[in-house]
Amino acid sequence: MNPFEEKGMPIDKQMLAWSELNTATYDPQSVHPYTRTRGILMNGIETEAVFFYHNFHRHAQDSDLRRQLSLIRRVEQQQQKSVNWVIPASETTLEVTIGYEQLAVDLTASMAKNEPDPYVKAALDFALLEDFDHLYRYANLMLDNDPKKAEAIVNDLTEIMPGRPTIIEHRHPFDDVRRYAAKDTADILTKLHIATIIAAEQQTMNFYMNVGNRFANMAGRALYQEIAMIEEQHVTHYGSLSDPTMSWFEMALLHEYCECYLYYSCMKSETEEPMRLVWQQLLENEITHLKMINEIGKKYEKRDYSEMYPKEFPQPLILESNKEYVRDVLAKQFTYTGDGTEMVPVNKAESRQRFDEYQNAVNTGEYVPSQQVIADGIVKYGKDYRFETNGNHPIGILQGRDSLPGREEIVNVP
Repeated sequence: MNPFEEKGMPIDKQMLAWSELNTATYDPQSVHPYTRTRGILMNGIETEAVFFYHNFHRHAQDSDLRRQLSLIRRVEQQQQKSVNWVIPASETTLEVTIGYEQLAVDLTASMAKNEPDPYVKAALDFALLEDFDHLYRYANLMLDNDPKKAEAIVNDLTEIMPGRPTIIEHRHPFDDVRRYAAKDTADILTKLHIATIIAAEQQTMNFYMNVGNRFANMAGRALYQEIAMIEEQHVTHYGSLSDPTMSWFEMALLHEYCECYLYYSCMKSETEEPMRLVWQQLLENEITHLKMINEIGKKYEKRDYSEMYPKEFPQPLILESNKEYVRDVLAKQFTYTGDGTEMVPVNKAESRQRFDEYQNAVNTGEYVPSQQVIADGIVKYGKDYRFETNGNHPIGILQGRDSLPGREEIVNVP
């Protein structure tokens, strides 16, 4: 499919009445996990589009251009509402959070497996292990705060066990800035992966920034606060992969092409017919936005940016189970950290002193929320909560479930 050649939905027919916008919710008891996570993903994509177009608007001087951006942005806002409103009120914040982290794990792994740029693949693998650990921490918090166990949400598609422990994920800001992928040489799939993961991680960061203080107990508030800070690191980590030399028009076209590609991917892989029809409708909307932006770019930059894109979409992005892939990356990169623009084992990092100083600043004393939530569970239940479907944990010191390894023990794993 080439979205530049499709008809799309006329922009004047994209404005929805309130009755159309207030979409029906899914049934949390029967919804497929990847239907849930596709909704979370596309909510993040639409939220990113809205924020991007507000920033573009603020940097544009031409009034006609500002009006055109406002028109597209208004529809993007409607689309965000129609996607995000499918989440039912009966799902607790923690249940939704488990969905966010399952998305982070399987989205990142699915992209990493198909990423043609070795450096971008390494960046995806690196943060994958951290989101995998966040899923484990929130699942343990759930034991005392929600009647449902996390395995009922992820089904048997995603394992729940320690990843790279959150306690060693905290890095100095200098060590989260990566090299960017040059726009003129990067593969289209690389560009799409970068745009997608930035939006997804940014939405997770925003979600935790806003819901973390709604917990009644200090354990929950503290855990959301700590992991929200890692999501800030992830947005920096992934955001720095994007080429900063792109013009506003190039960035806008990439946003729209990415939205078309993702709605196409959702439509192709969706198993629940009502949601498949939603994805199809939104794809038709985005095709029109894409063509509008391309025409705007021709007017203001005298260039047809559609010539930079392939005649057909790359292979669809499919959310799927990635258990063995995650285990393989975990076995190889358990103790990795950022080292300038690189990602290396902690004990080989040239910035090790900077890592230690930052760790000592944030992980002071005996209290670290991501460790405490596991320690509390061990005291109360005799062991931590896990959902290991493919055998023992691949890292020896994390196989025991009735004790908790400390920071020094973790970073000194060979």
